Amino acid sequence: MPLRDAAARAEALRRQIEQHNHAYYVLDAPTIPDAEYDRLFRELQALETDHPALITADSPTQRVGGKPLPGFAPVRHAVPMLSIRTETDTEPSGARAFDARVRRELELAEADPDVDYAAELKFDGLAINLRYEDGVLVQAATRGDGETGEDVTQNIRTVRRIPLRLAGNAPQVLEVRGEAFMSRPDFERYNEGQRALGLPTLVNPRNGAAGSIRQLDPALAARRPLSFYAYGLGETRGWELPATHSDVLGTLAAFGLPVCEHRQVVQGAEGLIAFHARMREMRDGLTFDIDGVVYKVDSLALQQRLGFVTREPRWAVAHKYPAQEALTTVEAIEVQLGRTGAITPVARLAPVFVGGVTVTNATLHNEAEARRKDVRIGDTVVVRRAGDVIPEVVSVVLDKRPMKDLFGGEPLHPAFELPKACPVCGSAVERPEDEAIARCTGGLFCPAQRKQALLHFAGRRAMDIEGLGDRIVEQLVDNAIVKTPADLYKLGLLAIVSLERLAEKSAANILAAIEKSKTTTLARFIFALGIRNVGEATAKDLARHFGNLDALMAADLDRLQQVPDVGPVVAASVARFFAEPHNIEVIEQLRAAGVNWPEGEALATVSSPIAGKTFVLTGTLPTLTRDEAKDMIEGLGGKVVGSVSKKTDYVVAGAEAGSKLDKAQALGVTILDETQFRELISS
Repeated sequence: MPLRDAAARAEALRRQIEQHNHAYYVLDAPTIPDAEYDRLFRELQALETDHPALITADSPTQRVGGKPLPGFAPVRHAVPMLSIRTETDTEPSGARAFDARVRRELELAEADPDVDYAAELKFDGLAINLRYEDGVLVQAATRGDGETGEDVTQNIRTVRRIPLRLAGNAPQVLEVRGEAFMSRPDFERYNEGQRALGLPTLVNPRNGAAGSIRQLDPALAARRPLSFYAYGLGETRGWELPATHSDVLGTLAAFGLPVCEHRQVVQGAEGLIAFHARMREMRDGLTFDIDGVVYKVDSLALQQRLGFVTREPRWAVAHKYPAQEALTTVEAIEVQLGRTGAITPVARLAPVFVGGVTVTNATLHNEAEARRKDVRIGDTVVVRRAGDVIPEVVSVVLDKRPMKDLFGGEPLHPAFELPKACPVCGSAVERPEDEAIARCTGGLFCPAQRKQALLHFAGRRAMDIEGLGDRIVEQLVDNAIVKTPADLYKLGLLAIVSLERLAEKSAANILAAIEKSKTTTLARFIFALGIRNVGEATAKDLARHFGNLDALMAADLDRLQQVPDVGPVVAASVARFFAEPHNIEVIEQLRAAGVNWPEGEALATVSSPIAGKTFVLTGTLPTLTRDEAKDMIEGLGGKVVGSVSKKTDYVVAGAEAGSKLDKAQALGVTILDETQFRELISS
């Protein structure tokens, strides 16, 4: 291709790819399939390879990371990156105190109107300054000491949420301040992958973000999943500033920069208090960590009038929440046995209140992780809990470790070692070379695995055998009445009545529930089997793809990997499960006992008008439970997710619908009540 044509095509491709990046990473609303995106990207790479002069600083191909750096060059901030004052009073009085200070500094009388404040979230990540010149990202720097930071441009280029070129008519110079962070789901996925490879994991999302940005090898930084939110300005030239801080954020969003949706202009102290309380309620449901909220006087003119004191703005404050990390002591280290035989070390802790709950146990993940952190009995440890994440031991306070004598020497307790034999059944414990997790080899011979497998099989989202809980299953297994799921369908009234503290009526109800469970769906049955790495969503994908169990059992690795979202690991788990003769025997016994489902029912949903549509359920519906509504949607090929985004097609809202309804209204998502939902399903 001639150079002139190649230059024009490369420019078009750069803009097109960045538009798709913005839609995918910022708006959470992909506009093209991944394969088409990859094709455009490869075309641009080929053009730049043929014509190296076409490579520009804002090319998407420059996100992959360059050569390792010898170190970070210092960057002098044109406008200092100052910190804001922290209000440690986590009660409403903290917000009232800030409002009172602002009104006093502005010499406002009690009768004067409330001050308008921009209320935002306080992200738990690393502050970054992005410098754009004529709309192109030319430099990124850390805060450092506020006057001088470190040049981390190469690493920041790998963050796909950050545009390399601004949209629209950008100023001559625009410095954007914001927070680089790692979301909880990305953090968990990254650590899970590291554990599977036996590699070091990240301690927490904040350290993961800071460590990724200060990584000297940009190629390694590119493999760390980072996000970014803009929240302020540094130096600007050739731009008439908006009148308010909230308008600044709106303009930054129009330039294509990610700005957090959880922000609001509120009036006076009571508005601040309401925002603080609302965000505290939503905190655990966010996909990222926050440790408080930030209040800023919205008017830029009033900000200038208020000025600074001891290098902190008088017009802003961070209002914190109670810490989600706490100190406690390790009373014991035990191992838990999972349904698949996975052995997990667990620290038994002196009770401590953290993240809104009292924590007495914390996972140590695996032997390598426990040894890396060197957690021992008697240690004082930092425990962390965020959202629905299982509490974990973050680190050990070595200065407080019990020693054999007062003058140091050896620790009082030895380092943790995984048992060589299963503590339940005595079978050997093995850890494959390519895995970080050790497992009991006892299989269904191991009562602990047997109990967990039966509880999973009877679970609400699996075979839904009501009344078959922990106590009943424990007795059935301990008394050798039930060894496999198929044995449940051979139970008689006398066998169940013989269990401790079980009335005849309760036993009859359990038998009725077992009988009712015989009629199920293929997806539920696949999920109930407890195949390793096969969750509820994957079970539905397998059922939809194959249509009947025999086709699934006969599928080889290649056919299994043709199922959407099924990769080599899941495919290998499924193939391995159906290659075991005893698993096939149990399945045939279940079929012989009368367990059945409509063959090919999942394939018929393709023609449904809601097939492929995304739903969010919120609030309490008049006559339907959430599970019933979910089953109706998924039975017709729809998908139910937990949060509202621009990709959501419908929100089904009942009584006391909360923030999800507010977000749906803001995004213009179609909202249905139960009557409208039933009409849609009937159609």
